[in-house]
Amino acid sequence: MESRLLDILVCPICKGRLQYDRQQAELTCNADRLAFPVRDGIPVMLESEARALDGERNTASQPQ
Repeated sequence: MESRLLDILVCPICKGRLQYDRQQAELTCNADRLAFPVRDGIPVMLESEARALDGERNTASQPQ
């Protein structure tokens, strides 16, 4: 992932800084404890696609 892109991307929830995890191919937000996937080099910045960093999928925004 380009460092210029990483410099301008922020968490869509808290607008905080993101860290790129190359091995997992995801952007992580430590404040919200979420990881957003990067698919084919494109960050998927949707809360519904994020996973919780504790290992469980984020279901807060999905209807039950």
